[in-house]
Amino acid sequence: MTTAKTDRYDAVDSVPLTHGSPVDTAGPRIPLYTEQFAADPHKAYREMRERFGSLAPVELAPGVPATLVIGYHTAVRILHDPEHFPADPRVWQQGVRADCPVLPMMEYRPNPLRTVGHERMRYRSAAVAAIDGVDMHELHATIEEISISLINSFCADGHCDVVGQYASPLIFATLNAILGCPPELGYRAAQGLAAMFDTVDAEAGNATQADALLDLARLKRLRPGDDITSRLVQHPVHLSDEETRQQLALMYGAGTEPPQSLISNTLLLMLTDERFAATVLDGSLSTRDALDEVLFNDPPLANYCISYPRQPILIDGVWLPAHQPVLISMSACNNDPAINTGGLAHNRSHLAFSIGPHSCPAQSVALMIVRDAIDQLLDAIPEMRLAVPRTELRWRPGPFHRSLVSLPVTFPASPPILTGGR
Repeated sequence: MTTAKTDRYDAVDSVPLTHGSPVDTAGPRIPLYTEQFAADPHKAYREMRERFGSLAPVELAPGVPATLVIGYHTAVRILHDPEHFPADPRVWQQGVRADCPVLPMMEYRPNPLRTVGHERMRYRSAAVAAIDGVDMHELHATIEEISISLINSFCADGHCDVVGQYASPLIFATLNAILGCPPELGYRAAQGLAAMFDTVDAEAGNATQADALLDLARLKRLRPGDDITSRLVQHPVHLSDEETRQQLALMYGAGTEPPQSLISNTLLLMLTDERFAATVLDGSLSTRDALDEVLFNDPPLANYCISYPRQPILIDGVWLPAHQPVLISMSACNNDPAINTGGLAHNRSHLAFSIGPHSCPAQSVALMIVRDAIDQLLDAIPEMRLAVPRTELRWRPGPFHRSLVSLPVTFPASPPILTGGR
């Protein structure tokens, strides 16, 4: 059966071979980890498309080759084909050094993102049930309480850094609330995760996060509550403490860095694009409109959805070697001229939350958190302005994310918000 399906791919891909071979992965590659790439990834994607077509040879870190999928239709095809493109990296990582900076973001973990078959279904069922138990009404109230407290800490100053003083602590506190995580454990987990995304001291960051989340799993085994972690440990699939930790690690990875960046990236658009900047007060374009556009053009998780082909496979005239990482560039695919013709308002066919068997089960929760966070901030401080020229903003280097270092803003100083007794 496998051979027949491979032959089907070869027949469909009757186009001239452009680069690569089943065994030879040598040749020039585009590094995704540099500050130059972080400063203008869209230019790099355009140049890759002109040079390579839908599949580009890249480096995720020095000496770590991969294939980046930058064609939308090719990405959809791969995402819907876990048989040829499984997410299990164990064969690949046998040849990777333990101190490889991207290994913590790519290595095998017993969670639904890095497993296949029955094992993946077991972990995904527990994760979906735990997330589905989140009370959205209570979550809205939690976000409101946290956001007001944060806004009150800087509203009298007339300036703030949205990333460091609002988006990051809001996401951190909200995620801890729905996970039932004490602040000290959450802080340790978040610090470790940031190091992993930035691929700086990633090995140490991975260990820091692991210790914190294992402590959380054990805590909720002893003292359960109405929270995601407790629902994980109580699920009928009977996750061990280590398995619970791994599900929590995935939730922290998906639930902190990307939503934090989505808040800041969306606010940047709303503050600098005249279509949104001129309508923040009159509401003719909504926060959801801006979110849809950012999820298309600048999704916070720009390059991920990693798979590892079991055997060499010919796609779009390119040989993809066995067991070498294949990443989907959600950012480049969304901006593929084949599907992106402008007019993105209300268009939600982007790949920002993936599709197919690995689609994000927390999409509704994440979007609610981000939308509420932005609305709370703009309701309280509607006259917010970017404090520096947009060209002076810096983006964090790293192959996976699209994330601002900071987002400084100014606004008329105002008194603290009254909370009405909450």
